Amino acid sequence: MDTGALIAIEKGADRLRLDLANAILSARTITLPTAVLAQFWRGSHPRVAKTLRACAIEGLSEATSKAIGMLLAAARTTDIVDAAVVEGAARRGDTIATSDPDDIGRLVEACGRKLRVETI
Repeated sequence: MDTGALIAIEKGADRLRLDLANAILSARTITLPTAVLAQFWRGSHPRVAKTLRACAIEGLSEATSKAIGMLLAAARTTDIVDAAVVEGAARRGDTIATSDPDDIGRLVEACGRKLRVETI
């Protein structure tokens, strides 16, 4: 998920909450990069806090950070948070939930992997 997905959750987006519930019920892992959480979090967010309990929170290791940097260079862009979302999704073969399919799409194209991107 990108930051837009967390914003949608906090606003009560019913379709996204249903998608997340289905993912949890089917034992799929919902991964959230720490960079996304840092970009979003500004205080109390009860709906997001509840969602976080069902997520795998993924930190940025040295290797991951270098891969993100290479992806940014390939895409000729600078958004570290979006690149962290795409890098992790490419590594795992995940679907990406985003409110910004244009920027994410540019990074997906640059990563060279075919990934599913769902606009929320």
